[in-house]
Amino acid sequence: MTNFCAFLRGVNVKGTNMKMADVCKVFSDTGVQNVSSVLASGNILFQSDKDSIELKKILEKAMSGHFNYEAFLFIKDEDEINDILKNAPFPPIENFHNYIFLGSEKVEETLLEEFKKSNKAENEKGKIINNIFYWQVPKGQTLDSDFGKVLGKKSLKDKMTSRNTNTFEKIINKFNK
Repeated sequence: MTNFCAFLRGVNVKGTNMKMADVCKVFSDTGVQNVSSVLASGNILFQSDKDSIELKKILEKAMSGHFNYEAFLFIKDEDEINDILKNAPFPPIENFHNYIFLGSEKVEETLLEEFKKSNKAENEKGKIINNIFYWQVPKGQTLDSDFGKVLGKKSLKDKMTSRNTNTFEKIINKFNK
């Protein structure tokens, strides 16, 4: 059995509300095991013998059917999550948020291109490492920054999701319990 985390896109924002207990039940009903959630932002831990490609199809279909919305999940195993956090290029800085973007193939290149084109706050940074886009932005400017506004584009809604590094740390800590 492999430990996985499914990162759901757009959960409990803009009218897509769901209880994590209900989400966990949908996951369990598909046959994955030891299902639990981390925070209310759609981070579902589970175990399975299937690979992430097959799991994505099964779980998106189950979530879409149960909650009557178009579900987008990005699934990473425990080793991938550890590597993503370990490779984070920006150290924590007071009054800054550090974000990690997970998405479909090559979305990180689109994100970096959009980041380079945007007006930036002082010390705002973006970087790709191992096909993952990392972003550091002053607190309070996440949604107001030029790049933050790009993230709401409909053309990106099924291609990526983001979490802050604190969420990744909580996920790893829960794997280790």
